[in-house]
Amino acid sequence: MAQQTIAQPKSSIGMSTATYIRVLLVGIYFGLVLVKSEVVLWQRIHDMFLFREPYMYLVMGTAVVVGGISMLLIKRFQVKDMTGEPIVYQPKPYHKGIIFGGMIFGMGWAITGACPGPIYAQIGGGEWIAALTFIGAMGGMHLYAWLRPRLPH
Repeated sequence: MAQQTIAQPKSSIGMSTATYIRVLLVGIYFGLVLVKSEVVLWQRIHDMFLFREPYMYLVMGTAVVVGGISMLLIKRFQVKDMTGEPIVYQPKPYHKGIIFGGMIFGMGWAITGACPGPIYAQIGGGEWIAALTFIGAMGGMHLYAWLRPRLPH
């Protein structure tokens, strides 16, 4: 008897429901790692910006090393993404807008104690004030999209 394959339902961008579930599970795991490692605590972020403790710098340094090794492995083994497309590194051109954007990003990070990823972990961890950070981040994203044609690129 010939085996039949059951087609997975596809989303509008070509990912199956199973792929979405895998991505969700990876996101939940990442959020747990952020919470358990305490990198989402406002006090940790505050102490980092005041150079009171090296904890966050060590965490970020470790992330840079792991990311670099991961990029080498992705290139070496020609890894594909979850949709089956090859992962290709395409460097973005440098421009002065990166400096201004980085300064704005850093100020927001210092004030709120969160960059985009940890906002979700803070909310999930019961820090409901992070919902205001989320609203601010979404507002900033929309403001950037609106101003983008007038910004230095």
